[in-house]
Order: sequence, then structure tokens, then C-alpha cells
Amino acid sequence: MMTQRENMQIKQHIVTIEDLVPQDHFLRKLAALVDFSYIYDAVRDLYSQVTGRPSIDPVVLIKYLLIGFLYGIDSERRIEQEINVNMAYRWFLGLDIGDRVPDHSTISQNRRRRFKGENLYRKLFEHVLMLCIDKGLVDGKLILTDSTHMKANASKKTEVRVTVEKETAWFMDRLDKIEAEERGRLEEQGIIKTKKESSKKDAPEFVERTISPSDLEAGRLNRPGKPEGMHYLDHQSIDAKNGIIVDVAVTPGNATDATPYLDRIAYMQENIGLEIELVGVDSAYDIGIVHQELSDKGIGIFTPPNDEKPRYKTEFVRDDFRYDENNDIFYCPNGKVLTMRQLQRSEYGVYWEYRATVKDCKDCPLREKCLTPSKSSRHIQVNIFEKAFRGNHARDGTPEHKAVLDLRQIWCEGTFAMQKARHNLKQLFRRGLEAAEDHCLLSATAVNLKRMVKCMR
Repeated sequence: MMTQRENMQIKQHIVTIEDLVPQDHFLRKLAALVDFSYIYDAVRDLYSQVTGRPSIDPVVLIKYLLIGFLYGIDSERRIEQEINVNMAYRWFLGLDIGDRVPDHSTISQNRRRRFKGENLYRKLFEHVLMLCIDKGLVDGKLILTDSTHMKANASKKTEVRVTVEKETAWFMDRLDKIEAEERGRLEEQGIIKTKKESSKKDAPEFVERTISPSDLEAGRLNRPGKPEGMHYLDHQSIDAKNGIIVDVAVTPGNATDATPYLDRIAYMQENIGLEIELVGVDSAYDIGIVHQELSDKGIGIFTPPNDEKPRYKTEFVRDDFRYDENNDIFYCPNGKVLTMRQLQRSEYGVYWEYRATVKDCKDCPLREKCLTPSKSSRHIQVNIFEKAFRGNHARDGTPEHKAVLDLRQIWCEGTFAMQKARHNLKQLFRRGLEAAEDHCLLSATAVNLKRMVKCMR
């Protein structure tokens, strides 16, 4: 016999919101672990204490946004709609059944105006991170880093080509300092001659770039296997113990993966207090200066094996020349000596240059195998970061190397996939670098909160 129910929802019940939220609900567990009241002190200076209408509770504003990132609701209008009908969301915000939910436009205006330039979301991220550290969920020994792209809110139709002054590479200041120190050492020892200062100033170099007038801080992504267009890059570092995200940095989409890396390592050490022993990264970070600076800090680095060989136009290659470490010279296949003659600089490195004499090369029976017709003597360039680079790559293929790269793939790539699918990291709706970083910080905070609850249950 068929049952047909009618008008069953007009009965009156005496219930509280506490009765309607299950005791084992995720938001109950989260509220038991995290005290958000610290936000009052963080934003107190942004509110008048004597005049104006009463504001919406700032803790409610932050929790409102967190609900969106915890549950993958990418629209503030939709967050408002969901809170209206979801008792657990109301309970988390401290709203009773009949309380009015803050309007989505109010939330949006507070994000755009009141909290602009205040680093509030970084403070929130680091507050949660410190809780994870205090609870023993982070040890900082092994840090895994990668980046992912996020589509900027910029129409392809608005893109234009402009001519701009070429920006110097991200590590140029570091290379300038290293070159000056090494040149001074070699000149003092009489190994190379003092370089004369040029009275001419280098003219600025100009290049063509694609920009979007609707978001001038976004950068055009153009990499194999990646979508083309205006994007931002979200650079994340993750602690390998429990997958807690320990750092977030955002750059335009046309930056290299390694652009912020050394600065972020320093930030994690100095501001977060991590004692990093080992890092795992992909091949985009496999740069000589990165190996050198990490080695100077006592940090080991694992990258994918580097099998790339330099291209030579001659039969004899670098490995055919024997290096005498005691005398700092090279011997060519004919037994002649190549001594250090000068320090060379490129956009990406600093090199010691060893050269044979023109006399030794002029009548050498092996000349055709060693020199191109346009060269009068053989030279060899050695990257001054080579020792650190080779030292780290000497561990390629070891069980530890493989384990670290496997962990990087699991934690970094797995976390990015989860954030894109469930925590609003697929694309941006707001514009500008600050808004992009706020968005990424909220997504990372949501991940850390979920992993903290999971670890502490």
C-alpha cells in the first residue's frame, strides 16, 4: 500500500541549533582545536572605537570566507545562500537559527577595502601553521616545494603587446655580490688582472611582453603542457611529516618556478623558525646558485637526475681534460697546461675560465679535434657553483633520493590537485597580486585546518 505524506513540515518544534549539528561534525572538531578570537586584536586598529554603526563581527567575516574555502564554494553570494540553510555553518559562525546572515556584498567590501594591505590572511595562515607546529604536526626537517598555475580574471580579448624594459633575473643581485667577492679574491692573489671600470653605462634592454589592461599584475603563462593566457603562480612549500603547508608565495604567471625560492627558504627559517635539513624540488629549481646557497646553509637538496650534457662543436669535450686540484690547472689530451686567466659572467652564472697559450695550441697535432677554425687557443669554463651542484647530484638514484622525490610528488602534486578540485584554487575572480595571494593563503589555510583535524582526531 502506497504512503503519501502531505503537510508534514508545518509542525512546530522546540529545538536549539545545538540539537541540529551532529557532535562529530567537522566544524565542531575544528572549533575545539582553533580559537579564532585572536582576530579581534589583529584588526582592532581598523575599526573606530567611539563612532560609527556597529560592525559585523570580524571573526564572523573570516569564518564566512573560510567556509567557502573549506567546502569549495567559490562565490560569496553562494556562501551566503548556503549559510542560510545549513545549520552547521550557522553554528560555526555563532549565528542562531533566526539570525540574519551577513550579506555577501558586505563580505566583499570588507575584503576589498577594510582588510586591503593588512596581510590579514597571511596572519591567519601563520596562526594556523603555528598551531600545527605546537601540536607536533610539523618538524621542518624535509620541505617539499612546487608551484601551480591559476587562471587570472583577465579576458584574452583585452591582451595587448607592449615594449617594456627587460627585468633583471631574480638572482642578479646575488650573482653581482658573488662575482665581486670572487673577482676581488682572484685579483688580490694576482691570478687575474684588475678589471678596469667602464665609463659607459649599459643601455637598458627592451623586450616585447603581452599584458592584460584588466589585470596588469598577472603574467602570460607559456609553457609546454600548460594552458596559455594570463595566470598567477602559487608557490607552496609543504612539510613532509603530515603534509602541512608551511609557506605560500604568489608571482605572475610568467615568472620562473625558482624566482621566489631562496627568499622563501630564508623566510621559513627566520620568520617561521623551521630548522630545515633537506628539501625536495623539481628540475625547475635545479640551478647552480640554488645549490650553492642551500649548501652554504647546510641544507641538502634533491632534484630529479640531471642528465643534460653541454653541446660541443669539437671532438674533445670537458671530460677529456684532466684537472689537477692541487695546482688548480687543467691538462689537455696533449699534456699542455690550461691555467685560470679570467672570471666570466653570464645572465645565469659566474665562471672561472682556464686557457691554454696560443703557442701551445698553434702547432698541436690534436688541434683539429680540440679547436674550431675561429679559435686560437682552447679554453674551459667552470661554474663556480659546480662543486655544490655536483655534490648534491652525486646522491641521485640513492634510496633516499627516490624517497624524497616520491614524497614531493605525493604531497605537492596531490595537494595542488585537491585544492583545485575542492578548495577554490582553479581560478581567480578578484584581480591583482595581493588579491591572488590572499586567495591562495585562504586555500592553504583550509587544507591545513582539515589536515590538523584529521591528525588530531
